[in-house]
Amino acid sequence: MRQIVFAAMLLASTLASASAADGTLVLYTSQPNTDAQQTVDAFMAKNPGIKVDWVRDGTPKILAKLHAEIEAGQPQADVLLIADVVTMEGLKKEGRLLGYPEAKVDGLDAALYDKDKTYFSTKLITTGIVYNTKAPFVPTSWEDLKKPEAKGLIAMPSPLTSGAAMIHTVTLTGKLPEGWDYYGALAKNGAQASGGNGDVLKAVSGGDKLFGMIVDYMPIREKARGAPVEFVFPKEGVSAVTEPVAILSTAKNKDAAKAFVDFLLSKDGQEVAAKMGYIPARADVALPAGYPDRASIKVLDYDAAAALANDGANKEKFSAVMSQ
Repeated sequence: MRQIVFAAMLLASTLASASAADGTLVLYTSQPNTDAQQTVDAFMAKNPGIKVDWVRDGTPKILAKLHAEIEAGQPQADVLLIADVVTMEGLKKEGRLLGYPEAKVDGLDAALYDKDKTYFSTKLITTGIVYNTKAPFVPTSWEDLKKPEAKGLIAMPSPLTSGAAMIHTVTLTGKLPEGWDYYGALAKNGAQASGGNGDVLKAVSGGDKLFGMIVDYMPIREKARGAPVEFVFPKEGVSAVTEPVAILSTAKNKDAAKAFVDFLLSKDGQEVAAKMGYIPARADVALPAGYPDRASIKVLDYDAAAALANDGANKEKFSAVMSQ
């Protein structure tokens, strides 16, 4: 009789464990549509008991939607996968994120996840220099964009409209010896800041500009498709956005959300990111074709909490410096 009871208890425990992560998971993401679909498909293949409903838009619109739902008392998302840690810091400060202390962070540098384990970086999207193959010289340093030969030939995304561009600006001004004077020198050299990374790629690949600041994967992908562009990781280092994932404190399916986080941080999940053409967050996953050896890429550190606190002042400073 005891054996029967024990067997029944074991079966119940097994069933409970098997069904712990199932049902529907609602994902809000700023990933490009194709990337989001690939991410979701790979996750569901590994977790057949979970169906993912996902909503894709730019990070500002995702946040607006989320806050409107919260104000209405009907938050829908379980998990967020968005562009940058500054946004996550803001949500953490508001108490919107759920801590996940048991997250499987093996293989991740501690700098790539929140110390309270409320959000976790899933990849590295760095910003470096793109140049047209018709450019008068091959840049190797951020300082090269100040050369007379580059005058009037530099494009960059605007930090006033691009979160990645603002992270890049704050990183460079904090790490380069000239600080904000570096951007002042670029302005005097005719650099133009407008639009987003896609606008920079279009300008440089089309030859309207010959140099630009841009996220890595765009020119690397375009070069593979035959565009006359090359991408450089400057010797001083690069900034990076890390596409963090986080579980909302109001998540309805927390078990599925935890399974999603664990998948993205796992070797399998990281290999999905690499196949899409991104630098994986895990050091034990190889970089995609077109990238140099990981050891040769110097990523500059960045204080997300300070950037959040100083966001308004940084935008005002950028506008003032670039209008000199």
